Amino acid sequence: MEMTTVKKEREIAGRGLIDCVFSWSLKDVLNNKLYKHKVSKIPKTFSSVREYKKSFILPLLEETHADLLSSMETISRAPSCEIVSVKRITKVSKDFLYSVVLKRSSEEVKDAGTYNEPQSRDIIAITSVRPKRAGDLERAEMSYVIALVQSVKEDLTTLRLLSSKPISVVEHNKKDSKSGTLFAVNLINLTTNIRIWEALKPDMEEQNINVIQRVLQPNFVDVENCDMCRRLSKQKRNAAYSNMMAIIRSSELNESQEAAVLSCINTKECRHQNSVKLIWGPPGTGKTNTVGFLLHSLLKMKCRTLTCAPTNTAVLEVTERLLKKVEESLECNTYGLGDIVLFGHGERMQIVDHDDLLDVFLDHRVDRLVECFVSSSSWKVNLVSMIGLLNKPEMQYRLYLNNRQGHGYEEEKKKNEVSDNGEDTNKNQSEETRYKSSKDRKGKKEGKELIVQSLNENKGKKKVEDMLYLKEKKQPKNEEKKNKKRDDPLTFEEFIKRKFNCIEKRLVLYITDLYTHLPTFIISLEIAKTMATALESLKSFRMQFDKEVLSSGEPGGCFRKLSFARKNCLDVLKSLPQQFPVPEFSGREEIEQFCLKNACLIFCTVSSSAKLYTEGMTPFELLVIDEAAQLKECESTIPLQLPGVQHAILIGDEKQLPAMVKSKISTEAEFGRSLFERLALLGHKKHLLNVQHRMHPSISLFPNREFYKNHISDGQNVKGKSYNRRFLHGRMYGPYSFINVAHGKEEFDNKHSLKNMVEVAVISAIIAKLYKGSIETKKKVRVGVISPYKAQVYAIQEKVNTYGNNNNSDFTVSVRSVDGFQGGEEDVIIISTVRCNEKGSVGFLSNHQITNVGLTRARHCLWILGHAETLMRSGSIWKKLVVDAKNRKCFHNADEDKNLAHAITAALALVKLNQLNLNDE
Repeated sequence: MEMTTVKKEREIAGRGLIDCVFSWSLKDVLNNKLYKHKVSKIPKTFSSVREYKKSFILPLLEETHADLLSSMETISRAPSCEIVSVKRITKVSKDFLYSVVLKRSSEEVKDAGTYNEPQSRDIIAITSVRPKRAGDLERAEMSYVIALVQSVKEDLTTLRLLSSKPISVVEHNKKDSKSGTLFAVNLINLTTNIRIWEALKPDMEEQNINVIQRVLQPNFVDVENCDMCRRLSKQKRNAAYSNMMAIIRSSELNESQEAAVLSCINTKECRHQNSVKLIWGPPGTGKTNTVGFLLHSLLKMKCRTLTCAPTNTAVLEVTERLLKKVEESLECNTYGLGDIVLFGHGERMQIVDHDDLLDVFLDHRVDRLVECFVSSSSWKVNLVSMIGLLNKPEMQYRLYLNNRQGHGYEEEKKKNEVSDNGEDTNKNQSEETRYKSSKDRKGKKEGKELIVQSLNENKGKKKVEDMLYLKEKKQPKNEEKKNKKRDDPLTFEEFIKRKFNCIEKRLVLYITDLYTHLPTFIISLEIAKTMATALESLKSFRMQFDKEVLSSGEPGGCFRKLSFARKNCLDVLKSLPQQFPVPEFSGREEIEQFCLKNACLIFCTVSSSAKLYTEGMTPFELLVIDEAAQLKECESTIPLQLPGVQHAILIGDEKQLPAMVKSKISTEAEFGRSLFERLALLGHKKHLLNVQHRMHPSISLFPNREFYKNHISDGQNVKGKSYNRRFLHGRMYGPYSFINVAHGKEEFDNKHSLKNMVEVAVISAIIAKLYKGSIETKKKVRVGVISPYKAQVYAIQEKVNTYGNNNNSDFTVSVRSVDGFQGGEEDVIIISTVRCNEKGSVGFLSNHQITNVGLTRARHCLWILGHAETLMRSGSIWKKLVVDAKNRKCFHNADEDKNLAHAITAALALVKLNQLNLNDE
C-alpha cells in the first residue's frame, strides 16, 4: 500500500509546472522580470517534435507567473475563507498532503466578500491573516504556504491539498483555543496550464505525434493531391461517400463554402497521409453554418470526429448549429442524437439556458441512462410489468385483493411495487429523491434541473418531467382519504387504470430516453420506430379505456371490450427488446465512458479534450477546431495528440482577435500566436469563405479593403433594398457614419482604465432615441455598444441599463468590450473609441485585430463615435478610417443633432464639477 501511495503521488499531472510554482518566493512572484532573459521567441519552423514542444515550456511558465503576479497585486479582492481544520494525510509520501476543512457559514460569506466554490487545481495561499496586500503574506504571524487543491468533496468544504511545504500548525483544529486562525486565499486555477504542460511532455512513445510532425516545416503535404487517393477515386468509392458528395453539391452553400466542405470530406477519406487543413472565415461569411454542414456530413458518414473550440460559448454555438441541421433530417423523433455528445462543466456552460442542447449534454444523458439501466425500477422491470398487466389483468387484480386480506400484505405490496390504491409507492419515493438530488446538483437552476416531460406527439421531442410523480405524491392526505378510504378496496377498473397510468408514465420516459440517448449501433431505426409505435399504442389504449370506463356499467366489462386494442398493445410491447447490447452498468462512470466511447461526434473545449485520454477510448479519425485563430498553439497540442487523429481541420480568421496573454514577455515571444496563424504566415493554403451575408455594403467596405484586400464579396441578401433599414432620421444615422465628439475628455477610473463621459452621454442620448423609435414603430431593434476599455463599458452600462431591462422585448441593448463581441452581431452597433488627447495616443486601439472585430459586428447600421483630431494624429488605422469617412461623406459632428449637443453640454458641465470636487479634496 505504501509503495502504491508513493507511486500515485509521483504521477500527479503537471508535476513539473506545480513544482516550479511552489519554488517561487514572494519576491520571485512579484518580480515581473523573473523570466525576461530566459524566454526566447517561439520560432515559425522546427527541426523536431522535441524542439517544437520545448519552445513553449518557458513562455508557459512565464504566463503562469504573470497570472499569479496579477492575482497577488489584487489580493485584497481575492476570495478567502476561514479554515476549520488542517490534518496531514500521510507521512509515508515525501509530499505534504493535507485534508483541509473550510468554514462555510453565512457570516463567512459576508465577511470576506465570498469565497468562490473551490475547484480542483486551484492554487491557494494558506495564511494566518486575510491579506490586504501581497506583503501581508510574509508579515503575518505564520508565513504563508502555497498549496494546490487536488480534489474537492461534494460538500465543497473538504479539500485534499498538495502543499509546497509543511503547514506550521500541523494539526490545526478550530475547536482548540490554542490554534491560531488560518485562512485559504484563492489565487489562480492551473487546470488548463497543467493540461498544456502534460501535452508538451517529450515522451513520444505514448503520444500520437503524426499531425504535429506535419506542421513543423513549411513543406506541407496536400492530401488532395495524394497519388493513392487519386487512383482510388478512379475506382468505385463507397456509397456513403458518393451520396454525401451529391448532397453537398446540391446544398444551399455558396461556391466557397461548398469547396471548403468538399475539400474536408476528401481529406477525411485519405488514409495514407496526415494533414492540417485551414478554413478561413472572415466576419459574416457563414463560417459556423459551413462547419455545421461539414459536421452533419461527417455524422452521416459515421466518421468519429472531435470538435473543439477555445471557449464554452464557441462550443455551444457550433453544437447548436449542428443540432439544427440534424433535427431537420431525423427520421424518428429524437432517434440518432445518441451519436452526438457535448460535455463540459454545466455551470460554466450555463447549460440550463440551452434547453435545445440537453438531449446531447453528457451529464443529462448519464442521468437518464442511469434511470433506464441501473435504478431498481429500470426499463426492463417496467416493460415486463406492463406486459403482465395487459396480459393477465384479472390475475393482477386478484393478487391485489388477496394481498390486502393476507398477513403478508405489506411485504407483497413492496415486492409488487403497487400500493393499495394501485400506485407505485417505491418508485414515487425514488422519484422524489431524484427530484431533490436534481435540485441540489451544481450548475442547474431550480425549475430547469428537472427535465420537463413534454413528449410532443407530433415531433417526439422530450424533456423528462419528474414533477409529474411529485404532484401525486404531494396530494394532501385528507383529500386522498376523502377519495378512497384505506379499508375500501379499489374496483377492478380503478386498480387497472391507476396501475396502467403509473407504469405508462415511466415507459414513456424510458422509451424516449432509450432511442434518444443510446447510439444508433445499439438501437436500429426499425426498433426506434417500433418504440414510437408502442408509445402511440399505450396512449391509444389509455384513451379508449378511459372512455369505456365512463360508458360501461358492468364490472370488468370495459376491459373485455378492449381486447383488440389490448392485443395490439401487447404485440408491440412484446416485440420490444427487454435488454440491449450494452455493458453491465453499475454506476455513472461506466455509463459516461460508454457514451464517450461510442459517440460519433463529440463536442468540448480544447482544454477539456484532455479528459478523452482514458484507457480504452475509441480512437478519433478527425479533429475539427473552431475559432482556431483564438487558440494558443501550445494549447492545440492537447487534442492534436489524441489517439487515432489523422487529420485536423482548423477554422478561424487570424485577422480577428488572438488568444489572451497576460505577460508582456510571453506576448513578445509570440506565445499567443495560434497554429492557424503560424501556418498562414508560412504560406499554408487557406480555403477562403469569400461571401459575407451580415453587413450592409457600406459597413463592409472599409474592413474588406483594409484587412482582406477586397477578397470578400457582398451577398445578394445584403445588397437588396430591404436590408437598407433606417432606425433614426437624419444623414448622421445612415448605414455607416463617423460621429465626431469634438469636446470629449478621456480620464482614468480607479482601476486605471480609460473612460470618456462625454461619449457616454452621447451614446445614452442615441439609445434613448432608438428606444423611443422602437416603441412608436413597434419594430424590433437589437443594439450593441462596443468599447475597447472596461471603464467605458461599465459607464455606458450604468447609463443605458434601464433600456436593457425594460419589458419591451422588441428592444434590446448589449454593452460589451471588443473581445466580448467577437462572433456576435446586432442590427445597430455603436462604437465608443474613448481616446481624446493632443498627442494622438490611442494605445491598443491601433491594433488591427481589435479594430476589425469592432467594425464587423453590425448588420444594418454602424455608428462610430470618436475624437477625430486624436485619431488623425495617431497615424494608425484610425486615421485611415476618419479620412475614408470624410471622403465618403459619412463624417458628422455630434453637435449637428440638437439632442446630442444638449447631452454634450450637460456632460461637460458635470465633468468640470467633478474635477473641481477632486481639486478641493
